Amino acid sequence: MDALGSNGLDVIRAEMRDQAFKEAGLRRYSVLTLASVAEFAASLSAGVAVYGDFDVTQAAGGPASVHLRAKILEVRKIKKGKEFEISGPLEQLSGLQTALAWRMVSELDPAGSLTESDFNQAHPPIRLDALENYVRGLLTNLADQKLKFFAAAARLEPAYASAHFQLGLALLHRRDYRSAGDALSKVPTESLRGREALFYQGLARYHQGDFTNAARSWRMLAERVPMAEVFNNLGVAELRAGEPGALGSLEKAVETDPSDPDFHFNLGYACWRSSQFDQAATAFRRSLERRPDDEMATLLLGRCLRRTGPRPGDLRTESLERLKTIYNDAAFLALKAILKEKP
Repeated sequence: MDALGSNGLDVIRAEMRDQAFKEAGLRRYSVLTLASVAEFAASLSAGVAVYGDFDVTQAAGGPASVHLRAKILEVRKIKKGKEFEISGPLEQLSGLQTALAWRMVSELDPAGSLTESDFNQAHPPIRLDALENYVRGLLTNLADQKLKFFAAAARLEPAYASAHFQLGLALLHRRDYRSAGDALSKVPTESLRGREALFYQGLARYHQGDFTNAARSWRMLAERVPMAEVFNNLGVAELRAGEPGALGSLEKAVETDPSDPDFHFNLGYACWRSSQFDQAATAFRRSLERRPDDEMATLLLGRCLRRTGPRPGDLRTESLERLKTIYNDAAFLALKAILKEKP
């Protein structure tokens, strides 16, 4: 899936798929009928489903081998596409997965400009022990074990983008922001996890107090996915860094999603700090319309009405910006896919 996603195809991430399985009351690796695959994929707004299975065999005293099978289903037409198979030594599992992915990419995007050589170069083989550690990290629910396995995978295979991404998240959850930011910076922006990595790298840098680089990460992300959460965090980081674009970014967040009270609060807070009391009052009122029990918005609205700006040494009104800490581009990508299908 990493290889498919990094080739420009919008791939639904594994955790979103697993959550959908859970909501549907299905086990993670249930065997599904064709109709179930179509229904399940449609629930995720997927246009194409890729599914399949594998076998591992081992002759007496010989090396293990693996046989992979993959099928493509056009969800809206409930039409089966081509089937793909590949076999080889288990030790070369990563390379076999890449070869299978290339065949599917060629089928799904026949007009693509990427050659097989370029594709293979962009997805070098991953050592089997690194892949094993990565999978163990995904399967365990213990935070310390996750950190151990992902760190081992990243150490064994320094170019393993997915391992660095998961290691960065594990470190972020431990509030080791410097190490988290360093791990996430090793995830190529064009990879499947590249957009998420930029978002969480921004969080890591922000919590380090490196607001300039936090803003840089979110600015790069906003160019790829112009979501309200990204504009909000960008504006907050720019505000903390004293950059002039803060108000513009916060306004974009409000325009993109006017339903979120935090976006209005942040815009009001930025205006209040620059003594734009009328604009700030309007933003705080809109925030309170959506969250009437917000005591800080009420307090700052009162300050605006009295035209009282920030007071030196008033810690109660310092650093009140509200960040978004969860990245979820599912709705954005679904809308993008729908618009892409329209003539």
